[in-house]
Amino acid sequence: MISHDVLIIGSGAAGLTLALRLPESARVAVLSKGALSEGSSLYAQGGISAVLEEDDSLDAHVADTIEAGAGLTDERVARFVTREAAACIHWLVGMGVPFSTLEKPDGTVSLHLHQEGGHSHRRIVHAADATGRAVETTLEGLVRTRPNIDVLEDHLAVDVFTGRRLGRADDRCLGAYVLDTVNDTVRAMSARFVVLATGGASKVYLYTSNPDGATGDGIAMAWRAGCRIANMEFNQFHPTCLYHPDAKSFLISEALRGEGGRLLRPDGSRFMPDFDRRGELAPRDIVARAIDHEMKRLGAECMYLDISHRDPAFIREHFPTIHDRCLELGIDVTRQPIPVVPAAHYTCGGVMVDMHGRTDRPGLYAIGETSCTGLHGANRLASNSLLECLVYGAAAADNIAALLPTAPENVEIPPWDESRVTDSDEQVVVSHNWHELRQFMWDYVGIVRTNKRLERAQHRVELLQSEIREYYGNFRINADLIELRNLATVAELIIASARVRKESRGLHYTLDYPASDDSRAAQPTVLHPA
Repeated sequence: MISHDVLIIGSGAAGLTLALRLPESARVAVLSKGALSEGSSLYAQGGISAVLEEDDSLDAHVADTIEAGAGLTDERVARFVTREAAACIHWLVGMGVPFSTLEKPDGTVSLHLHQEGGHSHRRIVHAADATGRAVETTLEGLVRTRPNIDVLEDHLAVDVFTGRRLGRADDRCLGAYVLDTVNDTVRAMSARFVVLATGGASKVYLYTSNPDGATGDGIAMAWRAGCRIANMEFNQFHPTCLYHPDAKSFLISEALRGEGGRLLRPDGSRFMPDFDRRGELAPRDIVARAIDHEMKRLGAECMYLDISHRDPAFIREHFPTIHDRCLELGIDVTRQPIPVVPAAHYTCGGVMVDMHGRTDRPGLYAIGETSCTGLHGANRLASNSLLECLVYGAAAADNIAALLPTAPENVEIPPWDESRVTDSDEQVVVSHNWHELRQFMWDYVGIVRTNKRLERAQHRVELLQSEIREYYGNFRINADLIELRNLATVAELIIASARVRKESRGLHYTLDYPASDDSRAAQPTVLHPA
């Protein structure tokens, strides 16, 4: 058994921020499913929202966040996060993150700010169009130098371990079982505090902008541990992913629309003004539904995003990653429109937490996309995601640091029991179920939903769950099985949440209830474990 003060499951912006902000006297382990930097944070293009200019205000940032959240944003949380934003940006600058800058007429240099959909001001701090990469690689380099932090790459958490497994009354989280995917062995890891920072669950859909690891592991583990889960019906579909057979999961940043990019039909005509007064700068749910509507109405494979009217040097300077990747695929964005389609992008719901990132289980925290803080409500405002990671990574670190001196000591966790399982000779079952799950979630629980589609999805996920439980109980586990098990759990939670909400709001749109129910105050959808 391995023992630490703090076990951080996940190595994106939230997890690495937490690790670096904990006191160096704490023994910390950071688990990563693959390479330390691999995850959704690495691929975030747009930036981090923060009020840094005099013509902007915290009230404006809060108002924009609440408007995007469609009545479900917790204003207290929105004020907390926006208030901490500038300090988080200054912390990243101090850590060495190379943000893009702008020289002003008076010779002073400041951070360059983008404007994105749903924002009333320019307040997006960025590193060209690869902000996530700049943040993630900088924090990774620092984590690797800290002597108190053990980095465990190629380690996938199976389940957290709570006191009830030992017959204890407090049901505190005591650690986790973890699969070493290189050696195919499961080890017990004891920790005084466990933090879920595993990212979102967009891999539950057939088409997604997320990397392969976004399988909702933390959400599923927290649910099995008895934590409440909220707002899982609100799955954000990014409007503009590159449509090309060789462009797997490549995102076309919202900042491109913020700098004047226009969405066009195949005949070259604009359509967003027909759907919203804000045009291309409308919130993501509106833009995604508009693209989906036009594709279905016209029978088109994609729509087009055009910024070729801007100066080519400006495009290459501000969007070098997008420019170079598109050029590799034969698309010159300085001269041609970019073919785009919506794809699952962000999980607005997750594990319910308080202002410190604490879940319902003592000793268990959840931060970043894994959590549901109340910030995003029914739809996330652009570039509030990395911001939430930074703010709650710091908040959780402060809370853990304050509790460490009096926290219970590590507890011996029983070794993983494989005495009654065998090696599987039917791995095809896992791969088949994986594909079936993602296909019916895309078809029935996607951008537009109906009662009948949700009923079909519920029936199919129940059948899959019975197969997965049987497989999990009889065979030695591997990474694919663990992720499939978690995805099926997340799919169940999404479907259950969507069936509860009898209205359309934010990212949840159903043809059976196309209007929002404004007869009463909007409430989050909260699921309670049995």
